[in-house]
Amino acid sequence: MGLQAKPLQLNTADAGFEAAFAARLHWSADTDAAIEQRVADILADVQQRGDAAVLAYTQRFDGLQATDVSALEITQAELQAALDSLPTAQRDALIAAAARVRTYHEAQKKASGESWSYRDEDGTLLGQKVTPLDRVGIYVPGGKAAYPSSVLMNAIPAHVAGVPEIIMVVPTPQGVRNPLVLAAACVAGVSRAFTVGGAQAVGALAYGTATIPKVDKITGPGNAYVASAKKRVFGTVGIDMIAGPSEILVLADGTTPAEWVAMDLFSQAEHDELAQSILLCPDAAYIAEVQAAIDRLLPAMPRAAIIAKSLNDRGALIHTRSMQEACAISNRIAPEHLEVSSRDPHQWEPFLRHAGAIFLGAFTSESLGDYCAGPNHVLPTSGTARFSSPLGVYDFQKRSSLIEVSETGAQSLGRIAAELAYGEGLQAHARAAELRLNPVPPMREAQ
Repeated sequence: MGLQAKPLQLNTADAGFEAAFAARLHWSADTDAAIEQRVADILADVQQRGDAAVLAYTQRFDGLQATDVSALEITQAELQAALDSLPTAQRDALIAAAARVRTYHEAQKKASGESWSYRDEDGTLLGQKVTPLDRVGIYVPGGKAAYPSSVLMNAIPAHVAGVPEIIMVVPTPQGVRNPLVLAAACVAGVSRAFTVGGAQAVGALAYGTATIPKVDKITGPGNAYVASAKKRVFGTVGIDMIAGPSEILVLADGTTPAEWVAMDLFSQAEHDELAQSILLCPDAAYIAEVQAAIDRLLPAMPRAAIIAKSLNDRGALIHTRSMQEACAISNRIAPEHLEVSSRDPHQWEPFLRHAGAIFLGAFTSESLGDYCAGPNHVLPTSGTARFSSPLGVYDFQKRSSLIEVSETGAQSLGRIAAELAYGEGLQAHARAAELRLNPVPPMREAQ
């Protein structure tokens, strides 16, 4: 008998459901102590020796025998050449996807990313100034697979936000450069790119070296070493999030072809063995159809072994009492990707509060969001959608408050501030406010 994928089947009406459900959801984000120590050593070395350390680790881990880090930089001409070298269909698809991602993030910027101000009745101006970060670093995985879509999703919102410099790092084991990744960097507006990966790349971006510039924020997914390094450099630089294994949750009413749902579960399971794919459905017969479709489709999948392990270890097919209960369970899970695969998805969308991205309707496969729908595919995982959001333009901007108090406004605000400052025992605060109360000395002329 070949590979089998038998996700755990649960029923919310069963007495043992809660315990079994909790056990299936559990995933520890704790990093192996040996990885933590190795990462700490690498970061300390990069901080101390800069380029020399980056070069040594790149030679050791990726097998690149460059003589200096400048040889690891990918030129803009090389990025353009990679784009030009793609087959026409692939090049057109990349450009079309990038255009949709850019359009979405431009709309996002208009909606929430502009500066604003107003004057109140006494002429005081209050507002907010929104400015882009000066320089950001994007980490693009390049070990087991290449991810040009990650280049688009990280670089384009930074570009739309107005970030002047976008520095890309990508590991290239044995020096093999993926042309689609380089082409995506060209399309997305990456300023500089280096064939460096792992904790040493994170350290170089965080601390800066003679060759790789220090950035203000690092975004993008990576392995356990990258995740550990991002945690350790947070505070020196900003980071987007610490991503866990990929997740998909499908809410199905039984009207979508079972093969579609089975393949959607596969689409996350094929990422890695720790990925989680869950189906919630009130129709027991439909759940059986999905399991039959899994059995039928799995043998033809190139990554069948990974899919099978993921579904066997972390997958679940859950029979619920109703779609309403399915929505409530979904909110408890707060999944990265949430598909509402029903005849009328808008009936259920108002009940769904926590998810990285919500895919409405049978035709909206999660994979479209991964590549070309437009919204960002860098999403909160491991239940963090309860308090986190997708990567966006706002991650590459910062906000400064604007305050211009008029002379009239200083009279009322000064008395309020002084009273509160004396209450806190901060006399200088109080006196600074009181000095501006009428009568005030004439302002000196500017020199």
